[in-house]
Amino acid sequence: MIVREWRARAGRESASLYPRHFNDAVLPMLRKLEGFVAGSLLSRIIDEHVEFLVMTRWDSLECIRGFAGPEIDKAVVEPAAAAALLSYDRTVQHYDVVDEAS
Repeated sequence: MIVREWRARAGRESASLYPRHFNDAVLPMLRKLEGFVAGSLLSRIIDEHVEFLVMTRWDSLECIRGFAGPEIDKAVVEPAAAAALLSYDRTVQHYDVVDEAS
């Protein structure tokens, strides 16, 4: 299992726009992809901004290539997402899930 991590920032006054986009556009699209397991959107307030942390879970790096293309470390950011954000990371990180509990 692989976790794909990405961060972005929004102004407090427009902080509701990205979660709406994530739920209405991103998750429905991801759910159609082979190997997509789950997605989480986390947030925290930092000064005048809201930072978002997106974590998606995938069966394999090959499944991530089906979503992101051959440059899997490059962030996939739709124009509607970019419009809702002040800034965002251009790259992502991938982590192997070593252990987990529930």
